[in-house]
Amino acid sequence: MKRFVLCGLCACAAMLSSPQSQDLSRLEIRVGFAKPGGGFGQQTIPLETYVARVLAGEAARESPPAALEALAIAIRTYAMVNRGRHNADGFDLCDQTHCQVVRTASPASERAATSTAGRVLMFRGVPAPIYYSASCGGRTEVPSAVWPDRNDPPYLPSQPDDACGGAPVWSADLDAADLTRAFRAAGFRGDRLRDLKILSRNSSGRVAKLRLVGLTPDEISGQDLRSVAGRTLGWQHIKSTAFELDRDGSHFHFSGHGYGHGVGMCVIGSVNLAAAGQSASQILGRYFPGLEIGTLGSPNVMASRPPAAPIIVPDSPRDDSVALALEDDDEGERPGLTRAVLRARDEIAKDLGVTAPPRIVVRFHPTTSSYERATGQPWFTAGAVVGAELHLLPLPALRERGVLDRTLRHELVHLMADSALRDRPMWVREGAAAYFASPRQAPAGNGASRPQPRVSCPSDVELASPISAGALSNARAEALTCFSRQAGDGRSWREIK
Repeated sequence: MKRFVLCGLCACAAMLSSPQSQDLSRLEIRVGFAKPGGGFGQQTIPLETYVARVLAGEAARESPPAALEALAIAIRTYAMVNRGRHNADGFDLCDQTHCQVVRTASPASERAATSTAGRVLMFRGVPAPIYYSASCGGRTEVPSAVWPDRNDPPYLPSQPDDACGGAPVWSADLDAADLTRAFRAAGFRGDRLRDLKILSRNSSGRVAKLRLVGLTPDEISGQDLRSVAGRTLGWQHIKSTAFELDRDGSHFHFSGHGYGHGVGMCVIGSVNLAAAGQSASQILGRYFPGLEIGTLGSPNVMASRPPAAPIIVPDSPRDDSVALALEDDDEGERPGLTRAVLRARDEIAKDLGVTAPPRIVVRFHPTTSSYERATGQPWFTAGAVVGAELHLLPLPALRERGVLDRTLRHELVHLMADSALRDRPMWVREGAAAYFASPRQAPAGNGASRPQPRVSCPSDVELASPISAGALSNARAEALTCFSRQAGDGRSWREIK
């Protein structure tokens, strides 16, 4: 069976206009299935089988045919745009909420997939990056309010949705001790959460920022709060960021409406619209204004759109250059992170005078505990290279501390320089990582003289087994000083020992 390996929007466009792609039965998706004990198995299935199975997992119960057909088109569009999202793990899409939930297909889901076969939502000639959620709670949201690095294309506006009706209405009571445990798992520090206050809301009325009293960092976005609580305490508590917050002693009471991020199509709203007699195309037109429905493999799709018009989506490099493992709520940052990784890789390779790795795998762990288990390092190391892959703390934790770029660059130096320094003391490798991690640092070996204070170079034990964050910081500072002293004398980084 012929495989179509797509690479971002350009590959989608090539497939749409290629005469060789007319037989849609040959399109396949590599699906990663979560194993009970952890990890993923893999299965390759036809695209339309995948759509029917996701429809069974994502649709509301007793959905009318028109609602199922609208969701089938959205599911297929999402799959084509995000194919290769799990390249770091060796497959296209997982079967969890991180991508799209896969379940056993039902007769109704198979009929909806078959009746809409090959149909996708198009923006200026290519499948459009779109989203859907269980319930927008009465108003849809723009992408940038959920994922800060996302653009807000005209077909994903924040708009009232009377079809949703604000359902579901929900409430949750969480103890300060449980929230403290969740924040610590995400990398926040402090003895306990003393208070939690809403600081601001965005234009849709959802919570934008909250103050954490007693923890560091002391602010968090509404979306990150939902992620932090969901990953440790369960997603059934804070179902959306459209909530009010009250405190009663050590308990925090959340009362809200909606379920999910609220961007794009509201599944509950689509069910109500279908029940009122609207067609699948009418439903999609309401939630994605300006998009058109095209068919995969149609040779006229590209020709019917202005070829010079810019596509309002983030420009993403090739999938095989950088493979990022991200949590669902961090997905909007993928294009910006990909560009940052490639930029840092190229700058560091130039300073080191080495060939840049053609492919880099970066894994942002969901919790500090996950990071510690995978790397064998304490949380305060922030990043580590394991088996030629970069493992980092949760993305929100690195961003909140302001150390994301520095940590990423630090580990990229290790990835590119450690093999040449493997016979040196550990302070040489750590010193090189600290020295080249700053984009403002002049490269070693330029002959510049920079007087350095005389210090003792740290031992391998001090760097490999620090007893605290402060001890590690001091040891790394000493390693940098020792490295910089020799670099300032004109030695190449490869000669320092």
